[in-house]
Amino acid sequence: MNPPTSTPFTAAASSWWLGPEPPATTGLSQAQAREALARFGPNVLEIRQDKAVVLQFAARFRNPLVLTLLVASAVSAATGDVMNFVIIMAMVLLSVALDFVLEHRATRAVEQLSASVALRATVVRDGQPQVIPVAALVPGDVVLLSAGDRVPADGRLVVALDFFVNQGLLTGESYPVEKRPGVLGADATELQQALNAAFMGSTVVSGSASLCVVATGASTALGEVAHSILVDPAATAFEHGMHRFGLLLTRITLLLVLFVMLVNLTLHRPLLDSFLFAVALAVGLTPELLPMVVSVTLSRGAMRMARRRVIVKRMVAIHDLGAMDVLCTDKTGTLTEATISLARCVDAQGQDSTRVLMLAYLNSVFESGLKSPLDSAILARHDVDVTGWRKVDEVPFDFERRRVSVLVDRGDARWLVVKGAPDDVLALCSRHEQGATDAPVSLDALTRQTLRERCHGLEREGLRVLGVAWRAVPPDHAHADVRDERDLVFAGFAAFIDPPRPGAGAALAALARSGVAVKIVSGDSELVTQHLCSLLKLPVKGVLTGQEIAHMDEAALRARVGRTTLFCRVNPTQKNRIILALKARGHVVGYLGDGVNDAPPLHSADVGITVDSAVDVAREVADMVMLDHDLAVLHDGVLEGRRTFGNVMKYIMMGTSSNVGNMVSMAGASLFLPFLPMLPTQILLNNVLYDLSQSALPLDRVDASDLRRPRALDMVFIQRYMWLFGLISSAFDALTFWILLRVLHANERLFHTGWFIESLVTQVLVVFVIRTRGRPWASRPSAVLVAVSLGVVLVALALPFTPLSALFQLEPPPPVFFAWLAGLVLAYLALAEGGKRFFHARLAPRGLRARRAARSGADG
Repeated sequence: MNPPTSTPFTAAASSWWLGPEPPATTGLSQAQAREALARFGPNVLEIRQDKAVVLQFAARFRNPLVLTLLVASAVSAATGDVMNFVIIMAMVLLSVALDFVLEHRATRAVEQLSASVALRATVVRDGQPQVIPVAALVPGDVVLLSAGDRVPADGRLVVALDFFVNQGLLTGESYPVEKRPGVLGADATELQQALNAAFMGSTVVSGSASLCVVATGASTALGEVAHSILVDPAATAFEHGMHRFGLLLTRITLLLVLFVMLVNLTLHRPLLDSFLFAVALAVGLTPELLPMVVSVTLSRGAMRMARRRVIVKRMVAIHDLGAMDVLCTDKTGTLTEATISLARCVDAQGQDSTRVLMLAYLNSVFESGLKSPLDSAILARHDVDVTGWRKVDEVPFDFERRRVSVLVDRGDARWLVVKGAPDDVLALCSRHEQGATDAPVSLDALTRQTLRERCHGLEREGLRVLGVAWRAVPPDHAHADVRDERDLVFAGFAAFIDPPRPGAGAALAALARSGVAVKIVSGDSELVTQHLCSLLKLPVKGVLTGQEIAHMDEAALRARVGRTTLFCRVNPTQKNRIILALKARGHVVGYLGDGVNDAPPLHSADVGITVDSAVDVAREVADMVMLDHDLAVLHDGVLEGRRTFGNVMKYIMMGTSSNVGNMVSMAGASLFLPFLPMLPTQILLNNVLYDLSQSALPLDRVDASDLRRPRALDMVFIQRYMWLFGLISSAFDALTFWILLRVLHANERLFHTGWFIESLVTQVLVVFVIRTRGRPWASRPSAVLVAVSLGVVLVALALPFTPLSALFQLEPPPPVFFAWLAGLVLAYLALAEGGKRFFHARLAPRGLRARRAARSGADG
């Protein structure tokens, strides 16, 4: 094996492409590759250093509230209150450990799933092509590239055949650039001038090549500017909602804590006790388990999706998939089988033509770009004889021109053969054939219109159509470019059939019943797409073409996207504009695509979805990878997303009702009680036990009614819910205070004990009311949630009778207290059930109905 050569091919250097040509290497051996990997590190832009588990656990203590508690415990120790110090530290450690263990396990599980669909590259190792993870590439490797690949590292070309790459990410160039092996002049110092090299992050548009890797990871040109040009995806709908929810709780916490501190200082209570009480109050208001609940629910969703052969690369995308109300999808291979066959080849007179077939075959067989299903259908015809023809050059396909041209010759004949979108090809023609042996005649306006009508007639039959044209060029014409695509002779049409995918119609109907509108975004003709929609029984509200979109500004496009079902003849830029316009209207948008042209909309959508057979660039930017191209599986994913969202919402509603109610009660009680309504350590213990009961929520069942429509975090919904149930909770707390003080004549210690038990029991058991919109007895909770919740209730009831009661300054209540407690709990749960029904009947739907009406009215 040839080892890596000297400096230019083993380490990155400025303008390394000016050095000598790389040797005709057969690649590295496995031993050389291991040595190089140890020397240069993995081929990633940012090397992720997995911290030791101890360090990851320690990082949890950076939470401001946790730090405040640690300071408070240190102050307690310094003032001689060792017991308070021990209890606070134990509560903090228990809470942090619970959060860390559950979230760490969930994150690891999803990382392992994501690794299964990581990008790979074909390299030559030990003289044989091998597929390895892109991260394992090292300088000196020889990488084999073809159309649709993402260039995985910087390197010099060893061999290239019609090799065009899009390197706009680095250079800003709009069009693909052809690359060839060779030594450049000394003045080619700019990256744009490095025509003998390819750079990480570029996309192979057409052709094939062997690349000798020079630089990997952060040493690449992309690595040097990664922070300035690599843009993270915009925050998704769920992330925006969580951010707003965090701000809401932060404001409430600050107001209550400042109020409590002011009251206690005004009443001349001990400063340390008042400070600890305020901090504990803040902790009680903070849903510190929310990150864990989100992570665990998402990871469970990801693993359930994996069992349906869908790999989730970005966990938060599961929630956005559940909230998705618009799915944009390409047509070919998604709604159709992608088993395209050539139905007819017709000449300009509409007659079946072997000559049109021969010209189309010449174009497809010599095209070096990514073979489309249409090319494969043409090449499946084995009755075409192209013996003697050879390829001279090529103008590769791009999504702006929508055509590909090859320069071929045989003997004295040298032709440019063009195949592409019918309208684009016709626009370049000045003549047309009357027969295989007759001289071409001028293409007048009437004939041009007749040809367009003939094309539309084929499309109305559901056939995809390509135009085929050619022209003779001089024998010494050795290179082809876009300027040669003129004065063409129109030969005819190639028409293809692509039947609907079995089950696609049923899957679309299921998505519609689940509140997800499907919009088709395709480069194909609107007539072909409309025919497919009729077969699938997909209602079509409106149609927009790429030509119409090109003349619209963003405001006009936003006004039209909501009431449009089909977007046809669109290029990648227009696809991306459609996604952004839908998002600007407030929709949660998913995009399903698998081609090079789908990368921008996949990146911009709230949920980017692709298939395992997609090109590298599509799999790299997508959030989910479907191992089976099946819309029914996607519908299952939508329901899974709604399950995870439902369980997160249960925790949020619990945290914004019972917690807020209890904390408001504490703040109010501070005004009239001669002592603190609950000791700081008791608040912390209450909070830890409550969090323990909620840790089972990710495993809970979700009602079928919550799966019928997309849902998103609604701050108006949450605030109304919080204040209604907070007031109900505070009202029962006030009743508890009255019973303890006026009926049981409780002293300070019994008061603390009684309220500790009542507050914990009521806020734990109310989950069985809040977890469903329907009747609690008709919705069966998970066995784990029942066991954990009842276990925490038993701990709360038994704790005052154990030796631990002294640590938390609790005492056994009299038997009559438990009779009062039973009545309070039953009354509270009954009122909570009534409040829930009132909320969903009167408070929640009003705003939702108004918003839906406004949206549906705007969307026509």
